[in-house]
Amino acid sequence: MIFRAAKPLLFCGLMVQSSAFGAQWLEDPFDTIGGVGTSSAKPKPYPGEADPCLAQRKPDAPWSLLEIIDQALCHNPQTRKAWANARLQAAQVGSAEAAYLPSLTVSGSGTRSLNSASSVGTNLVSPIQTRFTPSIAFNYLLFDFGGRSAKLENARQALNVANWTHSASLQSTMFAAIQAYYQLFAAQSSVEAARETEVSTAKALEAARFRYQVGAAALADSLQAQTAHSQAKLSLRQAEGLARNALGTLANTMGLMPDARLQVAPPKFVEPDADREEDVRKLIEDARSARPDLAAAEAQIRADLANVQSARSAGQPTLSLVGSTGFNVSDVFRDSHNWSVGVQLNIPLFTGFSNTYQIRAAEEQVAVDEAARDLLEQSVGLAVWSSLSDLNTAKETVNNSEDLFASASQNEKVAFGRYQAGAGNIIDLLNAQASLASARYQRIQSRFNWSIARAKLAQAMGRLGLDAAREIPGSSSIHKGLD
Repeated sequence: MIFRAAKPLLFCGLMVQSSAFGAQWLEDPFDTIGGVGTSSAKPKPYPGEADPCLAQRKPDAPWSLLEIIDQALCHNPQTRKAWANARLQAAQVGSAEAAYLPSLTVSGSGTRSLNSASSVGTNLVSPIQTRFTPSIAFNYLLFDFGGRSAKLENARQALNVANWTHSASLQSTMFAAIQAYYQLFAAQSSVEAARETEVSTAKALEAARFRYQVGAAALADSLQAQTAHSQAKLSLRQAEGLARNALGTLANTMGLMPDARLQVAPPKFVEPDADREEDVRKLIEDARSARPDLAAAEAQIRADLANVQSARSAGQPTLSLVGSTGFNVSDVFRDSHNWSVGVQLNIPLFTGFSNTYQIRAAEEQVAVDEAARDLLEQSVGLAVWSSLSDLNTAKETVNNSEDLFASASQNEKVAFGRYQAGAGNIIDLLNAQASLASARYQRIQSRFNWSIARAKLAQAMGRLGLDAAREIPGSSSIHKGLD
């Protein structure tokens, strides 16, 4: 009798377990993960485990720019967080789609009891009673004035927001890697420039000391040259410190320890091309349609509108199909079976004005996000304009810095020759060397600033991807085989 009563419950339990372990599709029956964008993020390795991001590269090979970008995307916590949030929103879509399916609930109880009754002179004791009451309940929502569809649309748009936010996070991480890459070589080049300045000031100091020893110059010349040389050595030490910091910043951007020993492939500088920049200008008008953060703002407004419909439907009646069946099995009384089927109508009459304010809050949220969208549109236009202006300035600076460096180099040579010949003074020589040091530094910075400005413009237009990274000077030439 116990087995006969428990058989329906046992059968349902076995079906659920066999389905859970035998059918993988039950993990995501609505295929919501298919709506999540791809990501370069990989699980963070545990201590002692191999880094999954480094599996495809040779340990001793120099890092190319594209490899640095891939490593940064792979390890950046912000991109992993955005991707996880997109998967979370995908689960919310599945939850909203589940509202279109009926619900089945299996329940049951088992009791064992002893009832006794007494009368005058007689004790009547009933037998021990064992009872089992398994039951199944069924509920299927038929109509709710669009509440389910509004919640599903809200969940889908929230997934779009998460996907676009993830895309924006990827672009931000890529730009950070590109910027750190070029800033590293700018810092290392500054060290070389400072070293050249130190060498030139040492020659000036040697010439000043020689002229003082032979009585052709005053002691002040030697002292001024010594001061300039000491300042050059100090600038060299500072440049070396900045280069070490730049290397640590790049390693941190890649998700590595700041003290990691990195060999980085240098970029190959390409002269600015006016025709290529004209092509870039034509993409500016598409910036508003390509920016992922602006697309996320639009999707958020659509999610808000769906939320308004959901709030309105919450105050409307709902119609559901309901049913249940159950058994009452007892070893004392006769077994019984009961079932019922019908429709259930719920009409909310008064909710304390809760629904009224929920609708108002949902409508105001639409207004808030529309204003945020408009503000973002303005900032996108300004970002594109500013980035283009910076790129044009950087391009002109590259050309001007070349002319400045050539002129300063020639002036320094002339000033040094005149001083050695006794026709010039130490002030002219030191000023010429200072001008050359400044021109040398500006020449270096202008080249790398132009490369960074190109990446910044691509990010402002919402088009900074791996293909765009290949277009940045030096990236394709040092990462052959990926194209």
